[in-house]
Amino acid sequence: MATPRKEFSTNTENLQTLAEACDVNEVLAQISLRWKMQVLYCIAEGISQFSTLKKAFPTMSDQILSTRLKELKEEFLVIAEPVENTTPPQIRYIPTEKGTQLLKIILDLHHWGLNWKMVGNNYCTMNLPRLMEEDRKEK
Repeated sequence: MATPRKEFSTNTENLQTLAEACDVNEVLAQISLRWKMQVLYCIAEGISQFSTLKKAFPTMSDQILSTRLKELKEEFLVIAEPVENTTPPQIRYIPTEKGTQLLKIILDLHHWGLNWKMVGNNYCTMNLPRLMEEDRKEK
């Protein structure tokens, strides 16, 4: 878990100023946390249980995965639903309409990034085949 920010630190004051100036900055700060959008995307692709998400991201700690899932639920981007007839009881995560809409925006950002190639590293390997296919059908 992240350590709380000092109330009167320069960084905290800067974040408050940016948040007051534009809601977009606040949204970007919330969705840009490491692994968050990748977890949401995988849930939308049907990788919907903790154990399968853990396999999809083997280098992510259990604590971070738990934290990101909690954040996604608190922000109403996913819902947690019990899996029927499982012992021990299991939970699966399902994207909400809000989560699905956010993923469409992320897809637009993905297209924009591909077009302008502003990322100068090879770290972005997010593959969005299903979302790209849906995007083509809508156009």
